Amino acid sequence: MTFSPRARACAASPGNWAWPATPSAASPRPPPPTNCWSASGPAARASSTRNKPYLHQRWNDGCTNAARLFAELRDRGYTGGSTIVRKYIRRLREAFPHDDVPRKPPSVRDVTSWITRHPDSLNADQAQQLKDILARCPELDPAAGHVRAFAELMNNRQGRQLHSWIARVQADDLPALHTFTTGLGHDLDAVVAGLSMRYSSSPVEGHNNKIKMLKRQMFGRANFDLLRKRVLLAARGRS
Repeated sequence: MTFSPRARACAASPGNWAWPATPSAASPRPPPPTNCWSASGPAARASSTRNKPYLHQRWNDGCTNAARLFAELRDRGYTGGSTIVRKYIRRLREAFPHDDVPRKPPSVRDVTSWITRHPDSLNADQAQQLKDILARCPELDPAAGHVRAFAELMNNRQGRQLHSWIARVQADDLPALHTFTTGLGHDLDAVVAGLSMRYSSSPVEGHNNKIKMLKRQMFGRANFDLLRKRVLLAARGRS
C-alpha cells in the first residue's frame, strides 16, 4: 500500500494528536488539535485549515463514519486521500472512547406510532423518548391523551362515552382533533353503534373487496359469463 506524503507526515507525528486525557467541566467536549494534519507546503496547509473545522463540526454533530466524512470532504473540494481521514477519525475515537454519540432524533412517524400504540407495547427506551417529547410539547401531550382515550373507547366498546370524549376534545385548543370530531358528528349515531356493538359490516366489505379483485383479474381476459361463475364460486369459498 502506498501512502501519500501527507499521510506519512501525519503518521510520523503522533504528538500532534495528543488531546487532554480528561475533559474539563467547562468544556465537556474539548476541541480537536489544531495541528492534526501535519503536512508541508502552502496547498496542504490551506487544505487542512479549510477542512478541519468542518470535520470537527460533523464529529460534534454525531457523524463518526470515516467513509461518509471522506465523501463529504471530497464534495467540498478536498483532493487528498482517504487514509489521512481514517487516521484522524480513529484518533478521535481513541480520544473519546466513552463519549455517547448523539443519536438521531425520532421521526414524525416514530412519534405517531408511539402515541397510537398501547403503552405496554413500547420498550423502555421508546417510552422514555415519548415522555421527553410530550414534556417539551404542550400541544402534543393532551392530543396524545385524547388519542389513547379514543383507543380505549374502541377496544372496550364504550361508544356511549363518545359524547363526553368529544366534549373534552373540543375544550382543548387542538384544531386537528376538532376536524376529526366534526366528521364524527356528521353520522354520530352510526359511530356510536359501531363503537358499542359487536356487529359490523366487515364481512360485507370483505366480499366487496373480493369481487373487485376478481374484476381486476378478469378485465380484458374473459367475458361476463366466466366472471359470473368466479364470483359465485368465490361466494361459496371455492375460488
